[in-house]
Amino acid sequence: MAEARNRNGYGHRLKRMRSYGSKPPIGAQRDEAAFSANASVDCGWGRLIFGQTFAEPAPLVECIEREGPDRRDIAFYIRDPHVLLGHAPQELFLDPSHTYRLDLSTYRPSRRRPRGFFIRRLSSISDAIEVNRIYQSRKMVQVDPNFFWSNRDNRALTYFVAEDETTGAILGTVTGVHHGRVFEDSENGSSLWCLAIDPQTPHPAVGEALVRRLAEHFQARGCATMDLSVMHDNEQAIALYDRLGFYRVPFFAVKRRNQINERLFTGSAGDDEALNPYARIIVDEARRRGIQVDILDAPGGFFRLTYGGRSVRCRESLSEMTSAVAMSICDDKSATRRLVSQAGVAVPEQIVAGDDDELSGFLERHKSIVVKPARGEQGRGIAVGVETLDHARKAIAVAREQCERVLVESCFEGFDLRVVVIGFKLVAAAIRKPPEITGDGKTPIVKLIENLSRRRAGATGGESRIPMDGETERAVQAGGYAMEDILPAGETLTVRRTANLHTGGTIHDVTGMVHPRLVEAAIAATRAIDIPVCGVDLMIKDPREPDYVFIEANERPGLANHEPQPTAERFVDLLFPMSMPASARAVRNRAQPLS
Repeated sequence: MAEARNRNGYGHRLKRMRSYGSKPPIGAQRDEAAFSANASVDCGWGRLIFGQTFAEPAPLVECIEREGPDRRDIAFYIRDPHVLLGHAPQELFLDPSHTYRLDLSTYRPSRRRPRGFFIRRLSSISDAIEVNRIYQSRKMVQVDPNFFWSNRDNRALTYFVAEDETTGAILGTVTGVHHGRVFEDSENGSSLWCLAIDPQTPHPAVGEALVRRLAEHFQARGCATMDLSVMHDNEQAIALYDRLGFYRVPFFAVKRRNQINERLFTGSAGDDEALNPYARIIVDEARRRGIQVDILDAPGGFFRLTYGGRSVRCRESLSEMTSAVAMSICDDKSATRRLVSQAGVAVPEQIVAGDDDELSGFLERHKSIVVKPARGEQGRGIAVGVETLDHARKAIAVAREQCERVLVESCFEGFDLRVVVIGFKLVAAAIRKPPEITGDGKTPIVKLIENLSRRRAGATGGESRIPMDGETERAVQAGGYAMEDILPAGETLTVRRTANLHTGGTIHDVTGMVHPRLVEAAIAATRAIDIPVCGVDLMIKDPREPDYVFIEANERPGLANHEPQPTAERFVDLLFPMSMPASARAVRNRAQPLS
């Protein structure tokens, strides 16, 4: 009984460790000269420190305190965290996560194979770059791509990625640690880390497939268990682990108090939790700079920022620096179009809906049209690619639910480009794509849409959902199907013609490749409106080509949609330039021409 009680505590002395010869495997460097105790493994984002290999708490505390800059070390398998925290209460904190275990001796692989994607090992630097992109989208610590590459044959670390069969895009990733390759683990265990799925993946069950693949990998290598640590409030992930047969075990993780972990040990005010992602990204950036934040109305996204005796009220990216006149121009799409056209920005031909004969002639002339309310946001009431008079009348009726005045425009076939301009400078550019489903040969289209909508909502904190309305049904019919039809396996179907993120669209960064003429058009539009922060929507053929037409301007662009571009940083720079580091201000001042 004493041995069982001490197996994972500080009193547990490990038996003789496996010798690696003259040197340990890559990535399995020890913090002590002897390999038989005080074991850790460098995972790129930080070290995984095996708490059960430390005989006393003091050496473990010293090990954790050697954490490098911009790293997140994790001391895992802590049986008695209160003892460890008592040695350094100002330095350490108990991670608010649960530990789950999968018994590999009883685990049975699924007979269902992934559809539309496959799981493979990380095999190139480009894979590593894509993994970092997914890490960043999930606010995880990024890893030097060269670390992934140099450790691709590491026997202690295993990296799997999910790849789209059609596009070759990396959809998700997971990392595994073989404990026996790091130290002579008497329990013959393994662990899962950094499960991350691209929030815009079109395929279901990518996370499940990665977890299963890693479990089968360790099972084939004779491991007895596979453990993982999951945040206590990550209900979606916990539900997956429960379904796969994981169960809770009484081990804990301890981390160091640093900037990366700050939210975990300081907690969040109740109002902060109610903020949407578009307000929170700004609030978090302000707090990082020491700017005072007062939440005025969390559900509405209203807050006040105070710095150096000056206060600015904001609603997400809309601040007091945007005038009421500029806001009213953006609100009236006809007024926006007229002003930007006078500034030399290309605009589509447009009429006001009302006369059936005029509508019929406009449709006959352009073949495909766009119907949208003169006022509105978040894509509500917009119909794209309308090709018949009957559909046009129905679309106008829907648009009138948002605004009595409805606009009809010629349809420019291509991609929807959102350009974020702050202080009349380009900060981010991204192509927005309408939602697509992929058939499995068994599930009705309506169910596939519901599943995709649920995944999009989960990935965006409920901000993105696919409406089950006439516009969705029309898009499905345009693809040659009815809502109850079975979409053939592997076939994709666009289920909305609009690419707005709030109606299920996805966003893909193109900041580094956008054509200068597109940038000039976006900046010219914001100057014509005289608005300091704006999301300019253009329809384009290709982000690397100059062809475009202006669609509209948004006075409250969602900055969180454009990570990793520094949208929140540039927004706070605009409001409080003195909060910028002195070196950054000097560079900015040198770059600005003298007036």
